[in-house]
Amino acid sequence: MNTRRVVITGLGAVTPLGNSAPEFWRRLVAGESGVGPITVFDASIFTTRIAAEVKDFNPDELIGKKEARRMDRFSQFAFVAAREAIADAQLPEDREFKDRVGAVIGTGIGGIQTFWYESLKATQNGNWAKTSPFFIPMLMANAATAHISMAYGFRGPIHSVASACASANDAIVTAYNFVANGDAVAMLTGGSEACISPLAVGGFCTMKAMSTRNDDPTKASRPFDKERDGFVVGEGAGVFVFEEYEHAKARGAKIYAEVLGYGQSADAYNIVAPDPDGNGVSLALSRALASANVKPDDVQYINAHGTSTPLGDTAESQAIQKLFGADTKVAVSSTKSMHGHALGAAGGLEGIATIMAVYDDTMPPTINYEFPDPDCTLDYVPNVARKATVNVALSNSFGFGGHNSVIVFGKVR
Repeated sequence: MNTRRVVITGLGAVTPLGNSAPEFWRRLVAGESGVGPITVFDASIFTTRIAAEVKDFNPDELIGKKEARRMDRFSQFAFVAAREAIADAQLPEDREFKDRVGAVIGTGIGGIQTFWYESLKATQNGNWAKTSPFFIPMLMANAATAHISMAYGFRGPIHSVASACASANDAIVTAYNFVANGDAVAMLTGGSEACISPLAVGGFCTMKAMSTRNDDPTKASRPFDKERDGFVVGEGAGVFVFEEYEHAKARGAKIYAEVLGYGQSADAYNIVAPDPDGNGVSLALSRALASANVKPDDVQYINAHGTSTPLGDTAESQAIQKLFGADTKVAVSSTKSMHGHALGAAGGLEGIATIMAVYDDTMPPTINYEFPDPDCTLDYVPNVARKATVNVALSNSFGFGGHNSVIVFGKVR
């Protein structure tokens, strides 16, 4: 039985729309797109040649050359975002406190950049015996949390979660329970991903899952729009500090929002396709509301999974409508229209967007919404951010394998 309230006291972000949480939020509200041509490798042979890349990120300067070169790019993102969140929260420095702080960071794929580079190097030189001694420590999915723990001396629960595109939200749920159950006084949590590489892009291209709107990249990610043709892959990290409410209050911490509850479910349907009837999503949504002890009418805003895929957007819209009612007034937007689909980091980036919607009473828009889809009939906050009171908000994340994870955030009362 959870007895402790959990609040958010720090935010950190590395994204296609800026490498800090304030910059990310400012550009989301402005409706800017972070999508452009792929620059990190030659994508000319692929059907999709666009992505939402993190820009102006120099790990040698941000982390230090020696340490940065022992981290995969996804760990670098997580480390820098965590550092910002820790500074924002102004966490105590004493040993007793740090013994009760942990980290759970989600990632869908982990060190795929390292996997690609080391495999290519060994294939080219024909000598697999010269694989880097840092290959495994850089590749492993738990590397991000390990680096955060070692750098800051956090000795609480430390691990990683991998459940495809629901990874960050599932990590958030895990971290929430550690604090709510008294196993930690604070947790670093969120998600990180860095998979814009030939291997990952090639795999998604052959699945025909991504948009091929290469000549108009900023318009390519268009969730819930009738002309959508697939997702745009993104990258980055979103990390926040969860803290026990009474502890945060006692030290006078700034509090952005409270974690009210969560819901998780499985589609039990298909390894990559969503249940077209949205049964699993409906279960996760209903469990989230029950966990938070709120009714559909209490919710003002939903940050949708909204990937811009023909099947996924329809299933999510209909699942929301099934639970909230055909005439629901709840506002729903997908910030993936701006920062792309960051896979295992999606819930981290979108968690920040949802938390800030509650804190700032502003609903970020779904940009590129031009042609209504008769199968998607909700209020998608089209193209322009909206000022409105947001007391309760949901953040949806769904992943390959049928993973569904919904987090409920609300104002502190």
